[in-house]
Amino acid sequence: MYPSKFRMLSVNLLATILLFGCKDKTVNKITETSIDKLPEDTLSIMRVNPSPLISDIYTADPSAHVFEGKLYIYPSHDFESGVPEDELGSHFDMKDYHVFSMDSVGGDVIDHGIALHIQDVPWAGRQMWAPDAAKKGDTYYFYFPVKDRSDIFKIGVATSENPFGPFKAEEQPIAGSFSMDPAVFEDTNGIYYMYFGGIWGGQLQRWSSGTYKGEDTYPAEDQAALTPKIAKLTDDMLGFAETPRDVLILDKNGNPLLTGDNDRRFFEAAWVHKFYGKYYLSYSTGDTHNIAYAIGDNPYGPFTYQGVILKPVIGWTNHHSIVEHNRKWWLFYHDSSLSGGKTHLRNVKVTELQYNEDGTIKTVNAMVD
Repeated sequence: MYPSKFRMLSVNLLATILLFGCKDKTVNKITETSIDKLPEDTLSIMRVNPSPLISDIYTADPSAHVFEGKLYIYPSHDFESGVPEDELGSHFDMKDYHVFSMDSVGGDVIDHGIALHIQDVPWAGRQMWAPDAAKKGDTYYFYFPVKDRSDIFKIGVATSENPFGPFKAEEQPIAGSFSMDPAVFEDTNGIYYMYFGGIWGGQLQRWSSGTYKGEDTYPAEDQAALTPKIAKLTDDMLGFAETPRDVLILDKNGNPLLTGDNDRRFFEAAWVHKFYGKYYLSYSTGDTHNIAYAIGDNPYGPFTYQGVILKPVIGWTNHHSIVEHNRKWWLFYHDSSLSGGKTHLRNVKVTELQYNEDGTIKTVNAMVD
């Protein structure tokens, strides 16, 4: 959610759309053998440069879902807050959420207006970051991270009878929640899980002892990296049914990814989708700007690293979601093309996601060379 002390990416937009390696193929059912033999790097790369989905306001961190046959997008709402930029992301001082919908990719995008405002969250202090949503029964649940009045990130939940809200927030954050970037996954057996967490401004490194400490503590470069968290949700979708657990991300040799492995280790923006019986954990590597992914056999992992889904985009941050609609898979993400590269004023985009025959994902280059 915030600029790197190492480097910023800056490129010029080109208007051409190039697609490589996009030959239609039938995806074979993934087997244990094929997963074990997945290549270290995916060679098929799609080069695309789509236009922003929404251009009248700035949006980021899109969580996309299919409800009632439509695509609904739950993003952050960027604006020029005037807060000075720092490495903890203080300038990302968002105050509300809008919900957007469309009948299909390429169709008209409808802005349903403000779904939840920080003033309507009793416990909130500042900074409404990347949200997510879920549906169970006739109720829609909206999950959002926001700092409480002690400036500690917690995760809240709000409910509505409609997928676009307005949502009514619970009086308190989810008990036992911390950090940010909630992503709710409904498994095929009807069980819901929340993945969450992010380092640096996301404060995950301040919970390494099990309680919040106001100073950053990271593992050594040659030690296992911090990981996203997972917790099964309660039947009423308003809390955790268990203590959050670590989600291990391993290399092909079965070893945890290390803190110093910046090209592959988890930074923020965990997302899980299921494809042919396998669980795909995707996430942002933060200061190296990739959307990477790993594959596992159950929602808790461990997940084995496979490669990069989305290469770096214009701007510093990236945050994505993956959803199936109309028999195609779609990758929603953001960049800063609409604002001319301002890292805190971003815009949502979407492109088709394609798989190789062995179940790996074709890498997307969203910036034309």
